[in-house]
Amino acid sequence: MDCSLLINPYYGKTSTRGIVMHLEDSLKYGPAIIYNVPGRTGQDIKPEIIMQIAGHDHFCGVKECMGPERIRELADQGVACWSGNDDQCHMSRRDYGAVGVISLTSNVVPGIMREMMYSADRAAADALDAKIQPLYKWLFTEPNPIGVNTMLMMLGASQPVFRLPYTHTSKEMRREAVKLIQAVGQQHMPLLGEVRVLEDEEFKHVLNGDVAA
Repeated sequence: MDCSLLINPYYGKTSTRGIVMHLEDSLKYGPAIIYNVPGRTGQDIKPEIIMQIAGHDHFCGVKECMGPERIRELADQGVACWSGNDDQCHMSRRDYGAVGVISLTSNVVPGIMREMMYSADRAAADALDAKIQPLYKWLFTEPNPIGVNTMLMMLGASQPVFRLPYTHTSKEMRREAVKLIQAVGQQHMPLLGEVRVLEDEEFKHVLNGDVAA
């Protein structure tokens, strides 16, 4: 592991000083990327907070979910930023100063994501981004990680077991997923066997990893 991802405490909102103290105390354990995801934590780590800790020896940068303009604001101040929004990562990398993406979609199409982000051929990268936009939309229709887990299970890359409160997508969505997989190209995915829609009863649910419900 190169470094950890550090979030601000979810549910327990705090002051600016509290966020800084929390992150600084966590950074002392080793290299870390600050993960700013207000949609999950409920509280934005604003640029002025990032700049208070940017000089820390273990600070590596930010995984930023507030969009390209926020990435540009931080990048212009010398902060390494990874996009946290897959559907915007290509634009953020090419036009707003992001150094890359910490990506959910790369679990499904790792080669495409890497080529899209780092290809020297901008037109080819644009075409790849357009090609997988429907995949982004499908993967994030349900709260993450429901979509990616369901798709990986359909590809045979993982067992059809969910830890609650997560569960599978609807059968209608799973049928749509098969069409998406075929459109993008199965050769780009971690496919083990044949793509299967899977029946609802094939999915298992656990609370703690011990007992399937």
